[in-house]
Amino acid sequence: MGFTATVGDRRVPCGDDQAVLDAFLRAGVWMPNSCNQGTCGTCKLRVVSGEVDHRDSPADTLTAQERAGGLALACQARLRSDAVVEPTGGAAGRTTHPLRDLTATVLEIADIARDTRRLRLGLPEPLAFDAGQYVELTVPGTDLRRQYSLANTADEDKVLELHVRSVPGGAATEGWIFDGLAAGDRVAVTGPLGDFVLPGEEEDTGAPMVLIGGGTGLAPLLGLVRTALARDRDRQVLLYHGVRGAADLYDLDLIAEIADAHPGFSFVPALSHEAPPAGTAYRAGFPTDLFVDDVASARGWSGWLCGPPAMVEAGVKAFKRRRMAPRLIHREKFTPADATG
Repeated sequence: MGFTATVGDRRVPCGDDQAVLDAFLRAGVWMPNSCNQGTCGTCKLRVVSGEVDHRDSPADTLTAQERAGGLALACQARLRSDAVVEPTGGAAGRTTHPLRDLTATVLEIADIARDTRRLRLGLPEPLAFDAGQYVELTVPGTDLRRQYSLANTADEDKVLELHVRSVPGGAATEGWIFDGLAAGDRVAVTGPLGDFVLPGEEEDTGAPMVLIGGGTGLAPLLGLVRTALARDRDRQVLLYHGVRGAADLYDLDLIAEIADAHPGFSFVPALSHEAPPAGTAYRAGFPTDLFVDDVASARGWSGWLCGPPAMVEAGVKAFKRRRMAPRLIHREKFTPADATG
């Protein structure tokens, strides 16, 4: 049973209760996607012909006027007939890494910073993905899914590394990852997901990059940095990590190794709520402000932002202020899920 969705020259079967986006990604057919919860609008598409059920599409993301005009959220919509669709956020239909469901084993869970844990998950078989993408974990005993960015590069495809910050009352953090999850436990993983990725090697110009992460927003940036420098070891790469205090910084040894091996790489730890400890190279302030102080012009650079929405929006303004082209600004917002799910 089910119906068929067509985008370009690709035809994809969709199950009766399967979201259009899920069907396309599992078939290895790319469509724009980010949060997959219906709140970001990245996967908005136009239904050229056919009918869809909008299901739980939020009215503030997909307005009544947009629905009447034939728009739908691919992460929420279910087909009610065969349909022809086209994305509104860029070309779709190219081949991508297929979305998969795997059962992983917890290899390591360790505290790495204040209220922050590193989670390493061993997979039964490799998972193809691009650096910067994320996976979803299913909270045991529930149908709740939570999204965590990968700190890996694409060749680190058998052990996934996630950086998780505790959320007060969080069903996945206080109720699971910080309360009982242990090495040897089995975890349901779905991925890869997301568009926060570098251009392909043929399209990558090797131009300077600036990356700003807030808290555990550092995770995908580490994968992006290491991937970019593997392509060009002398590339100019500027990485900022914004946190409240020194106790929130982590992976400083790894970052020091990157700096030692790559002369064009620079790292700026930024403390927003306390003075830098004596004898450190940490700086006081918000990383977006420090970037403006440090860089006179970012024309031709690409910018990468990952963290809380306020930091991401401040980063976009800072990049534009330094003449970065909007099309070269990439962003991934971390918005904690409702603690009750």
